[in-house]
Amino acid sequence: METTNFTSLTHIIENRRTIKPFMMNGHKIPNGHIASILELADWAPTHGYTEPWRFVVYENPLDFCSAHANLYKENTPADDFSETVFNNLAQQGDKASHVIIAVMKRGKLPKIPAFEEMAATACAVQNLLLGATALNIASYWGTGGMTLKQPMKDYLQLNEEDNIMGILYLGYSDEHPEGKRTIPLEDKITWVK
Repeated sequence: METTNFTSLTHIIENRRTIKPFMMNGHKIPNGHIASILELADWAPTHGYTEPWRFVVYENPLDFCSAHANLYKENTPADDFSETVFNNLAQQGDKASHVIIAVMKRGKLPKIPAFEEMAATACAVQNLLLGATALNIASYWGTGGMTLKQPMKDYLQLNEEDNIMGILYLGYSDEHPEGKRTIPLEDKITWVK
């Protein structure tokens, strides 16, 4: 039984891929599947049970994408503004089914360092991504555009100590890129005896 579980988990982890939103095919994911992968996210490790992860789910990605593009336009000096960037942000979710904004909501235990809260939220996102892979849902975790800037925090009404961890685009895709690693595993591990 344990070998079967490990084999299944290995398959899911090794087959998780970043699939950009333009590679998605526009088919809708049942909201029940989204709810299920959010339940997996909720089982991330958490120091002091602060459970700092929060998720804002957009069933219509274009609602968020339009708001994102407008934030860019409203908060970018005219000399730096790019119509191409604006259009890319506005259309990024054209083929996605759902957009989820992952947020680290700072807990009320100041003794827990903020980086631990961010790490816990990143673990929650990874759980979500692995659950999506198990359901054959394509995913992209992005931080471009206004994602990491104050206007987005203001738009989401976040507190100063909260952090946006990224925007997750979810959908179905007919493409499945090959995975690769560029640094050998043995170069990343030091065994101490």
